[in-house]
Amino acid sequence: MASGRHERPPWRLGRLQLLPSPPLLLLPLLLLSLLLLLRSSAQAAHIKKAEATTTTVAGSEAAEGQFDHYYHEAALGEALEAAAAAGPPGLARLFSIGSSVEGRPLWVLRLTAGLGPPPTAAASGLDAAGPLLPGRPQVKLVGNMHGDETVSRQVLVYLARELASGYRRGDPRLVRLLNTTDVYLLPSLNPDGFERSREGDCGLGDSGPPGTSGRYNSRGRDLNRSFPDQFSTGKPPSLDEVPEVRALIDWIRKNKFVLSGNLHGGSVVASYPFDDSPKHTTTGIYSKTSDDEVFRYLAKAYASNHPIMKTGEPHCPGEEDETFKDGITNGAHWYDVEGGMQDYNYVWANCFEITLELSCCKYPPASQLRQEWENNRESLITLIEKVHIGIKGFVKDSVTGAGLENATISVAGINHNITTGRFGDFHRLLIPGIYNLTAVSTGYMPLTINNIMVKEGPATEMDFSLRPTVTSVIPDSTEAVATPGTVAVPNIPSGTSSSHQPIQPKDFHHHHFPDMEIFLRRFANEYPNITRLYSLGKSVESRELYVMEISDNPGVHEPGEPEFKYIGNMHGNEVVGRELLLNLIEYLCKNFGTDPEVTDLVRSTRIHLMPSMNPDGYEKSQEGDSISVVGRNNSNNFDLNRNFPDQFVPITDPTQPETIAVMSWVKAYPFVLSANLHGGSLVVNYPFDDNEQGVAIYSKSPDDAVFQQIALSYSKENSQMFQGTPCKDKSILNEYFPHGITNGASWYNVPGGMQDWNYLQTNCFEVTIELGCVKYPFENELPKYWEQNRRSLIQFMKQVHQGVKGFVLDATDGRGILNATLSVAEINHPVTTYKAGDYWRLLVPGTYKITASARGYNPVTKSVTVRSEGAIQVNFTLVRSSTDANNESKKGKGDSTSADDASDPTTKEFEALIKHLSAENGLEGFMLSSSSDLALYRYHSYKDLSEFLRGLVMNYPHITNLTTLGQSAEYRHIWSLEISNKPNISEPEEPKIRFVAGIHGNAPVGTELLLALAEFLCLNYKKNPVVTQLVDRTRIVIVPSLNPDGRERAQEKECTSKTGQANARGKDLDTDFTSNASQPETKAIIENLIQKQDFSLSIALDGGSVLVTYPYDKPVQTVENKETLKHLASLYANNHPSMHMGQPSCPNKSDENIPGGVMRGAEWHSHLGSMKDYSVTYGHCPEITVYTSCCYFPSAAQLPALWAENKKSLLSMLVEVHKGVHGLVKDKSGKPISKAVIVLNEGIKVHTKEGGYFHVLLAPGVHNINAIAEGYQQQHSQVFVHHDAPSSVLIVFDTDNRIFGLPRELVVTVSGATMSALILTACIIWCICSIKSNRHKDGFHRLRQHHDEYEDEIRMMSTGSKKSLLSHEFQDETDTEEETLYSSKH
Repeated sequence: MASGRHERPPWRLGRLQLLPSPPLLLLPLLLLSLLLLLRSSAQAAHIKKAEATTTTVAGSEAAEGQFDHYYHEAALGEALEAAAAAGPPGLARLFSIGSSVEGRPLWVLRLTAGLGPPPTAAASGLDAAGPLLPGRPQVKLVGNMHGDETVSRQVLVYLARELASGYRRGDPRLVRLLNTTDVYLLPSLNPDGFERSREGDCGLGDSGPPGTSGRYNSRGRDLNRSFPDQFSTGKPPSLDEVPEVRALIDWIRKNKFVLSGNLHGGSVVASYPFDDSPKHTTTGIYSKTSDDEVFRYLAKAYASNHPIMKTGEPHCPGEEDETFKDGITNGAHWYDVEGGMQDYNYVWANCFEITLELSCCKYPPASQLRQEWENNRESLITLIEKVHIGIKGFVKDSVTGAGLENATISVAGINHNITTGRFGDFHRLLIPGIYNLTAVSTGYMPLTINNIMVKEGPATEMDFSLRPTVTSVIPDSTEAVATPGTVAVPNIPSGTSSSHQPIQPKDFHHHHFPDMEIFLRRFANEYPNITRLYSLGKSVESRELYVMEISDNPGVHEPGEPEFKYIGNMHGNEVVGRELLLNLIEYLCKNFGTDPEVTDLVRSTRIHLMPSMNPDGYEKSQEGDSISVVGRNNSNNFDLNRNFPDQFVPITDPTQPETIAVMSWVKAYPFVLSANLHGGSLVVNYPFDDNEQGVAIYSKSPDDAVFQQIALSYSKENSQMFQGTPCKDKSILNEYFPHGITNGASWYNVPGGMQDWNYLQTNCFEVTIELGCVKYPFENELPKYWEQNRRSLIQFMKQVHQGVKGFVLDATDGRGILNATLSVAEINHPVTTYKAGDYWRLLVPGTYKITASARGYNPVTKSVTVRSEGAIQVNFTLVRSSTDANNESKKGKGDSTSADDASDPTTKEFEALIKHLSAENGLEGFMLSSSSDLALYRYHSYKDLSEFLRGLVMNYPHITNLTTLGQSAEYRHIWSLEISNKPNISEPEEPKIRFVAGIHGNAPVGTELLLALAEFLCLNYKKNPVVTQLVDRTRIVIVPSLNPDGRERAQEKECTSKTGQANARGKDLDTDFTSNASQPETKAIIENLIQKQDFSLSIALDGGSVLVTYPYDKPVQTVENKETLKHLASLYANNHPSMHMGQPSCPNKSDENIPGGVMRGAEWHSHLGSMKDYSVTYGHCPEITVYTSCCYFPSAAQLPALWAENKKSLLSMLVEVHKGVHGLVKDKSGKPISKAVIVLNEGIKVHTKEGGYFHVLLAPGVHNINAIAEGYQQQHSQVFVHHDAPSSVLIVFDTDNRIFGLPRELVVTVSGATMSALILTACIIWCICSIKSNRHKDGFHRLRQHHDEYEDEIRMMSTGSKKSLLSHEFQDETDTEEETLYSSKH
């Protein structure tokens, strides 16, 4: 195959071109020199004539005398300098992006108008390139990647000279090109290989395979096999081995290249991505990109201007029969190249790159260089010009007008996004056609512009002005205000009569998936102001689960506006609901703005319509089916309406992708009312659908009256349904439904149904509507179904505006309170508020006592009368439960951080991001916008895991750092991967989170999930703005396998086996976290992670069930900080599609019930020496344990589903770690105080880090803080912790003025008095002793000789009391000294 990308077969020796001998070269060189001398004298006279000539003529003459040799060593840099000098000042900039293995510079010449003066001497490397220019697309051409493929090296120097001199001459084409384009030419990426290569070697060396002499770099690496690859079968070589590749990757990442060419040799063809395929078949596999048509267009643009390439028949020796249609080829179809540069540009950057094989001979004689330049000149210029096709523009802030960097530009129908540059500019290459573009940026409302026409030639200009996300201000009113259930009728255009007849749908036919997809896209395109088409995910067979949103403000939840949904085709062979929802979409879109009822409904309601929940089953179903079950189930043969967690019956079937998608969807949006459309009967069925007995008896929900009312609202508009006697022609006897409605369980038992799950697990009231006795009617009957149901569909939607609605607000700051609870007396079914504090509570007419409550607030109860004409608005304003909380919280916030932080716009932006992600659908939107195409198809052995981690570090060296915490009993490394924008650098102000898995080697799911998380973060860094900000502001530590020895012993598909649970010494590591840990694995974690005491949160992943446990695992009477620990555990469970249901339904524990999916460790499996207990006690870090699956070691085929289930929960932890209390402790002079003790709620203790920072996670509500530092007065404050934002406190210490715990003034006074007393006493004693001494000198003299006599004399001459007093006093003092001496000796 082709040798530019691969080694070619040997050429026949007879076809090799022989070089002339050196003496024969002298004559033409002398003649050429003479001609140049003769020409120079007349040069000035012909300047104007030369400027007037065409570019083609100038091109052939511009480098006269320069085609006779190759540029070696320093000559390449000199040639580029000369080329730059050929243009006017400010046009060119020469710089190096790095060095080769042997230290040769990798020169780049930048050419574009308006660069300004050259950089200062201090500028070097990439800094010397100069600033980017707004709106000017960047193009790069890279040559000589294989050192022995040399034509490109020369041609790019000639191109540089041509562009520069042409600009100076005023060539219109080249002036226009450089005025609008930022061109970068890199003639040699492999200068070391070039220097080893030999001129005239066309691919056959003297003693070896063709092309090996200089192909590789100096470490023997093929640079075009050394890039990260999306279909990689192994790890690429370390970037240390390929500094040339490292330099190029860094260069690409720091720029926003739009178009690129990679110039090779060995054939004559233009090759385009992808270069390889997942199968890595040697040849013949067409590996298509999402932009295949664009790449073909670019490749043809080059080939069609090349005299040989355009023929498609290069006739290269040894490959004479090789042909390429139109001179182009898909890379992988030609032959498979893993690790190529062109695929890297497309997959990991904004850049579209093609590979250009310029000549059959890799290193032709210099005598052929002129011809090669002439062959490629027009093609090169044309390719650069193609950077201006497609759509270009700016994405800006609608308020400030500032450009938005890294905004995402997506094209409908093309699965490849690009991002904006530093100035908000973008260039999206597209071929002629009509496109819909969407711009998305964090903190802004997305904007879609439809029907943008792209024509041949210059790009269509289209700017996006994005509105910042803001929360509507809600009036603070606690009085009940009666309002209509819908907004006022809008202004109808003049001329519209009151007898206006709405437009009815015209599209009545069965829509298979492609038809339905086209239908949905058509209406999304035609009505962009009121529609938004989105997908919940994919079915088993990878069909999109589409939802059409219809609203006057699509894509936005408007505070106070209820959300409604219809779901159709849950059973694939029950198709009427699918078609009715498509009819409903057409009806709402066509009548908005003209029909008052439709306009009113769309403006007051956010409507979501899901035509098909089971698209796979639909494709298997058959028209005319009345009673069969063909197509009923999904592609895994599970009934989706028996697949939801149930309150009475454990559901043991695996949760299906369609079920998971819908549960995540319903959890993310504040739905109030819903209907699930079925077929096979004619009735509205309402909860509950089953009961404990499992028999057909009435199973009443707490809101039975509400359900009956909303069910009747549908059935009474459908006359046949309302009669209550459906399906008379069926064999079902005596089936009668009064008024066309029925309680589900009273009809028949349905465990695992969707409607009950909606009611029990969310705020949404859902019913099931059976639309007809024939499941899949013939197409000609569809208009009849629309006519029967159209009024019912509209009237049922209007029921979302019944009952009570309003806001629950914080009395302190007027902010809405998320997840406040609204309880109705005597109805055991509370609802909760959404992110703006808005709520909706469906009720039948009557008088109710409604209580609003929230953690940290005093509850408020109001009496409310509900009427039938619409929802009544009742707002609740709650006061925080602590009387001092408001003042202290305000004080804390006012002093929160330094002035710099307070005014730092990036900090405010990040806080807004955390608030947005904390909203119920915040993480959903983030996940939809992120790239998550991960290859979770196998488990990683220890060797694979090590290589995977090294591969991440090699490919993402700027955000990763891999270290070993220690070794296992069998000397395997316990790896620790840090992901941060400054890995391995202490940043005490940033929160630090750790994820640990594999403590039990037989439960490796956690290990795979953490590897997926690491890859997800790296893959999306600098591509997804949310991931980028989270990585930039968090220190993430991942320990994927704590027990690698046990993991090596465990076996896949062993769901209950304990083999591998313990380490190699037979010790369960989760019982060894004690002060005298005995195992090397636990010692490594304790010493190198836990005892560092610098983590804010820890998540441990295990297996064997589906729940989260929080400390303690050991039996204890009380749990300090229980509310916070439980809050963290609940957060993980609530973001998991099934964990929060509390019914793991594990085969060996089918009756297990865990409320909320959360339990204290000791209540589940009590044991001593656990990691999370040690972490809390000694590491001052809260830790939760997540059990990810019932099976310890499930099949690898389940890994994608397990990742999908846990992804949102894992990411929620990265958001949560930024909440709680962030504090700074310093003294009055501003000096930070490290190692101060922070005591929270008189229990939890943390210490301030370097710089005086501390961070602790706490449950929402009021918390007390005591700060203690040696030499300072103890400080006390309170802080109010929000659920969706960090709370900041600044603690300023005064110098301690207490001594021995007493006020300094008192201590000084007492000390002075004591000292005075001592002095006075000493004086008295001294006087007495002096008198005695003068009167008894003789006695003292005799004392030396006759002690007994002296004692008698003293006794006679002294008073007994004084002697006794002095004797006792001195005796006590002597005893004290002796005791002190004894103490000090021991």
